[in-house]
Amino acid sequence: MNTEPRRRLGPILLLASFAGSVAGAVANPHEPAPCVPVGGWVTPNAAGTDAITTAELVERAAAAGAVLLGESHDSSEHHRWQLQTLIAIYADHPEMVIALEMFPRSAQPALDRWVAGEIGEAEFLDSSRWREVWRFEPDLYMPIFHFARMNRIPLLAVNVDRSFTRAVAENGFAAVPPEDREGIGVPAPASDAYEDMLLESWRTHRPENESPEAADGDSAEFRRFVESQLVWDRAMAQGIADAKQRWPGAIVAALMGSGHVIHGWGVSHQLQMMGQPAPLKLLPWDSDWNCADLVIGYADALFGIARPPPAPPVDKPLLGIGIRPADDGVLISDVVSASIAAQTGLHTGDVIIEIAGRRPAQPRDVAAAVARQAPGTWLPLTIRRDGQTLEFVAKFPPAAKP
Repeated sequence: MNTEPRRRLGPILLLASFAGSVAGAVANPHEPAPCVPVGGWVTPNAAGTDAITTAELVERAAAAGAVLLGESHDSSEHHRWQLQTLIAIYADHPEMVIALEMFPRSAQPALDRWVAGEIGEAEFLDSSRWREVWRFEPDLYMPIFHFARMNRIPLLAVNVDRSFTRAVAENGFAAVPPEDREGIGVPAPASDAYEDMLLESWRTHRPENESPEAADGDSAEFRRFVESQLVWDRAMAQGIADAKQRWPGAIVAALMGSGHVIHGWGVSHQLQMMGQPAPLKLLPWDSDWNCADLVIGYADALFGIARPPPAPPVDKPLLGIGIRPADDGVLISDVVSASIAAQTGLHTGDVIIEIAGRRPAQPRDVAAAVARQAPGTWLPLTIRRDGQTLEFVAKFPPAAKP
């Protein structure tokens, strides 16, 4: 399958639309000026920040050969900023590869088929095991995936399966057999500053009733945690380096969590320890963030974003069943009382052999089919019960009116 970047006219009209929206932004005179102006790029310096144009950033990205675009995974604004930045780079430099933290290397065939236009959204999400490997709402990322597909920009899976990082966190990198390391080399040691940041995160997420010794920076458990994070950084760094070798002359734009980008402690450090040039580090900056955190080295450039008010919660359809694998489908291990499943007539012990017209191979297939249902729709199921094949239709209620 040919996934080589090809030169073509960039999406000039879309880029002009973005540029117009930024140029037309008017600051509220009653609000204090943010440290990063909304709709503008800045670079940190000793005196504060300097403004920089998108054109200058694109030139720097081309010179670096790789650019890291950080994100908060659940922020729709961050993903819109990523798309805008990708479009700006592509319009001037259409030789591009988009590397993705969201997918382990095992998902690469699904990404290739998606970019080639061979599969639709539902099959892409299923075959890439999205709801298993990433779990954030796919709608946050689909505009970026469609942009790549429309322009035949290769999407590259640069992460590793969680079983690998979990094994490192439990037993250490050295205990993982070489054949189970997915080709990932030994990571470079973390800087002291990176370890301090990881320790703070580690302590924040420890159980409240755990002894203080368990959260100590010298504990074996924390050392293994650091190793697991370094494996994550090293995997993405290797993926970026491999892409630069495979597609010489292309800009490799990598999307990843901001924690892997800030200060260059994560992926950038691993790349440089591999003998690669430092990538360009770009980050979004929400208008309500603490300006005291904006120091030299935090990123090469930041784009100001007006953090939108939180969206109202969306009621997700719940079928109301517990499920586990079965030899010939997916077994219903529990039915919640008064749930949609109970009202439909599903029973504990039933085996789902078809859902929404497809045969589920794993429980995640059932979960994905339910997650795709909109309020007010019907979901057909074929059940095997006591040797009989039965047809059911689960009816999801309409969304509640505000």
